[in-house]
Amino acid sequence: MAPSFYISRICIGSIFIFIFAAFLYAQESSLEERTREFLRQRIEASGHPPAIMVGEIQIYSNIVLPQFYLERTYRPAWSDNDGPLSIADSLIAGIRNSYRDGLHPEDYHLEAIENILSTIRDRQRRNQPLNHLRLVDLDLLLTDAFLVLGSHFFGGRVDPVTLDPDWHPSRREIDLGTVLHDALANQRIQHSLKNLLPRHPDYFRLRESLAYYRTVKDDGGWPLIPEGPTMRKGDTGERIKALHKRLVLAGDYSEESLSDEHIFDDTFDGTLEQAVIRFQKRHGLGTDGLVGRETLAQLNTYVEQRLQQVLLNMERWRWLPQSLGDRYILVNIANFELDVIENGESVMNMRVIVGRHYRRTPVFTGRMTYLVFSPFWNIPPGITANDVLPQIRKDISYLATNNIRVFRGWGADAPEVDPATVDWSAITPRNNPYRFRQDPGPNNSLGLVKFMFPNRFNVYLHDTPARELFARVQRDFSSGCIRIENPVGLSEYLLADRPEWAREAITAAMRWTTERTVTLLRPIPVHILYWTAWATDDGTIHFRRDIYNRDQRLYDALVSANRRQLTTVIE
Repeated sequence: MAPSFYISRICIGSIFIFIFAAFLYAQESSLEERTREFLRQRIEASGHPPAIMVGEIQIYSNIVLPQFYLERTYRPAWSDNDGPLSIADSLIAGIRNSYRDGLHPEDYHLEAIENILSTIRDRQRRNQPLNHLRLVDLDLLLTDAFLVLGSHFFGGRVDPVTLDPDWHPSRREIDLGTVLHDALANQRIQHSLKNLLPRHPDYFRLRESLAYYRTVKDDGGWPLIPEGPTMRKGDTGERIKALHKRLVLAGDYSEESLSDEHIFDDTFDGTLEQAVIRFQKRHGLGTDGLVGRETLAQLNTYVEQRLQQVLLNMERWRWLPQSLGDRYILVNIANFELDVIENGESVMNMRVIVGRHYRRTPVFTGRMTYLVFSPFWNIPPGITANDVLPQIRKDISYLATNNIRVFRGWGADAPEVDPATVDWSAITPRNNPYRFRQDPGPNNSLGLVKFMFPNRFNVYLHDTPARELFARVQRDFSSGCIRIENPVGLSEYLLADRPEWAREAITAAMRWTTERTVTLLRPIPVHILYWTAWATDDGTIHFRRDIYNRDQRLYDALVSANRRQLTTVIE
């Protein structure tokens, strides 16, 4: 019994000594030192992987935050011996301002931070001693808020690859811990956060549109126009009066026509017709000046849906690099258009045809390095299975009619096969040993030239013999590649630094019966993107149909994902 009793006395004594030492430490050490020590203890005790909690609130940047404090030897970032620093207020203001970027301030511990800070400052006003444990809580929440908000500014709230296997934008990379260190050292919290936002003017124009549509929503939205027959110039009635009001709220009247004293009457006049046409242009509709079923549906789209479109496309901008380049090709899939951009200005624009819904054109960035005039078309296996083989089984003359030749294998030395010698009824996509190649010519599916930027999707720009499809308003007819309206013009632009490739040489090369590859002396980035809302230099907002249902998937992800899913960028 004696040894056991002796050990117990030692344990009790050790506990007493520890408590007494902690008491002396608390009395003799500074507030900042106590905060520092308990920060270290909280973080080191969080386990691996770290699971740090402040009450019932989870800390989400559980990789970057511990490393951030380790690098500063656990010195508090947001307080000193006198209590919280003014930079805490600067971060709170930045969190509140995140609303302007379509984010939710409550996602960044705003309420908890303000409550703790209010309690601490109330004690300061009463000259009461500050609780270092509350300062630890405040420090952790403020640091986590900066890192999470910074990650959302810089890379978006969700990872697009998790939403859509066809979405592979070029992402940005950054060390947010270093950004926070620098922000604290320079006392520029809000400035550092703003620098993480996309720098594209397009993003900030969308942000202005967001503010405008929020104002419209707060004012009750816009009036719905009753259903009825197509409205056209010369019509009169109450529906015409509602149409006038709707287009004024949309901003589709010119400044001159806004002063017209008859703008709110019940007559469909020429001024109203021009406003309708402007509205139709902004929404990717046929510009006939008639208010039929499709135009009426767009007019009666609720302002909340337009707000949602703006928010979703702002999120897409946050997925992209800070700069797309000084010179690049941009294809907006949802708008069916291509622009060549130099120093922020479009120097060439043309209509394009993109993939059908079940053969969607992917989102990605490539680098165009060469052109091929009079190209062969080696028909991809998917198109072979879905299109070519069924046609052959119906009528073997399909091959000769379309100048398609058959080869056994995919190698350069693959032998050509007489299609009449093959039992095509026995050939399936699983056992097909044949490659199909369409010869150059005016009926080649690739047209007379293709523009190559090698990528994993085997997607490229090319000409097409189906020129009539460019007259359609909605142009999603391809098998994934992008058909362009003006292949000669784009060829001239890309080969402008090669005098031997003037327009005459280009058009001649397009008539050859063999392929000719031409390397670009100045390769050019190609960005294949998907915008369903954007604003032009003058602030005009444009909307397009979500042809691939990508808006809905993104919206669902933003609504349903929990915060841990939303912070994958910084983990």
